Amino acid sequence: MKIGNIDLGDKPLFLAPMDDVTDPSFRYMCKRFGADMVYTEFISSDGLMHDAAKSIAKMRINDFERPVGIQIYGNQIEPMVEAARMAEAAGPDLVDINFGCPMKKIAGRGAGSGMMRDVPLMVEMTRRIVDAVHIPVTVKTRLGWDDESKNIEEIALRLQDTGIAALTIHGRTRAQIYKGAADWTLIGKVRNNPAIRIPIIGNGDVDSGPRAAEMFDRYGVDGVMIGRATYGRPWIFREARHFIQTGELLPQPDVRERVAIAREHLSKSLEVKGERVGVLEMRRHLTNYFKGLPDFKPVRQRLVTEDNPAELFALLDLIAEQWGDYDAAAMVPSPLSHDI
Repeated sequence: MKIGNIDLGDKPLFLAPMDDVTDPSFRYMCKRFGADMVYTEFISSDGLMHDAAKSIAKMRINDFERPVGIQIYGNQIEPMVEAARMAEAAGPDLVDINFGCPMKKIAGRGAGSGMMRDVPLMVEMTRRIVDAVHIPVTVKTRLGWDDESKNIEEIALRLQDTGIAALTIHGRTRAQIYKGAADWTLIGKVRNNPAIRIPIIGNGDVDSGPRAAEMFDRYGVDGVMIGRATYGRPWIFREARHFIQTGELLPQPDVRERVAIAREHLSKSLEVKGERVGVLEMRRHLTNYFKGLPDFKPVRQRLVTEDNPAELFALLDLIAEQWGDYDAAAMVPSPLSHDI
């Protein structure tokens, strides 16, 4: 599969862009475990226009995560065009447009999946962005606004005509947010439409190797994007790739391996963001590596309140010592949440 000149190989696996999750250190971990393509957290065009430090910081990328896309969102054409130019200047491999976020604070003001209520504006905005930059532009969106307006087949064709290089479809409507099961039927219909010439990437409820393989085989998608199931579980890409290639399930990492992964993740966070921010932004990740451990609440509380990196590393060593022999198969997978 190719996006523009980016060759992602056969049956590529994508890390979904997730706000407050897919920071550089987490992207690093997912790449290490085999993600073929990663994305930044979504970035507000309004924030970039107002020189917001947090928005600008989200555009910083590193060579270790390539190929990498910068995702932007907004509800007005001119700020989005300028945001795309700023994103291109940051040096990603592609720019992705978020027409999929269902959160009220975003969709409610017409950005993210709110764009699905104004398809002509969505199409014109996309066309202007494609014309404004010199790298591939992709789009991530949903099936439609609600059950009465599942118009993704029409939208896919119209977006293709703007010149986008690939389309990712999340198998829910905006109204569903994350309720109910993702419906891949329409994703498959888009992919198998003979008029579709661009790669179609499917997204929604992929939480295992067998599930990823099923989406490729049953619906014929060009790529599979994994979102919420990666949270605290970056090794899912290793699992999925192994199953796709061999049909065999890999065992879940044991506690000692999870400690080693968490230590590496923490080290990368400190390297990329410094001690204060690196520790703060790891709090959302660390406890998820150990979800399902019995009698873990006191240690979990310390993991999300400790400011000293040395103490955090010591806590990780303590976890390996006290729970090292716990049966990893009994640990509960991370809940599906946060995907956009």
